[in-house]
Amino acid sequence: MSGKLEQLKNNLDSVLGSRVVSLTQAVGEITVVVNAPDYLAAAQALRDDPGLRFSQLMDLSGVDYSAYGDGGWQGRRFAATSQLLSIEHNWRVRLRVFAPDDDFPVVDTLCGVWVNANWYEREAFDLFGIMFSGHPDLRRILTDYGFIGHPFRKDFPISGQVEMRYDPQQKRVIYQPVTIEPREITPRIIREEQYGDLGKH
Repeated sequence: MSGKLEQLKNNLDSVLGSRVVSLTQAVGEITVVVNAPDYLAAAQALRDDPGLRFSQLMDLSGVDYSAYGDGGWQGRRFAATSQLLSIEHNWRVRLRVFAPDDDFPVVDTLCGVWVNANWYEREAFDLFGIMFSGHPDLRRILTDYGFIGHPFRKDFPISGQVEMRYDPQQKRVIYQPVTIEPREITPRIIREEQYGDLGKH
């Protein structure tokens, strides 16, 4: 581990202390995992502590671990993962929290710590169904408001549940169950000997 990463690791250990579930280093990056009850306090400490100063939330995404490691994953199913940047110290860290309940995943919002968490959390809610407690406007951001389900969950059907189309008779968009009609998708194979003058060479 480089001296800079070692210093960051020591600072994280010192500031977060018992809040840390695991702290791992791989390919030059550090990942900190905290429990859901400590998530908000850990984020505030990462932002405010002079030895860390992670002033920018670069990204926040949801993760579904249900099929991770070829189905060998034994931990919680849903996680929120944040990529943080300290401009002052020029280092990065990944903060991860697992939702305690797989059936109804909920973690605290980080909107009060980093304002741009707002849209990132809406995306994680929309695509993975992760709820962010205290979020000021948690609603869908990419799918239609009437959409049923969360398309990035590993158990969501690839074809979806319903499809929408414009009905010219009703003069509006309607929803209907997905139908996939059998169709020939084998490409036409050209077997002409002189095609493209290939037989001359």
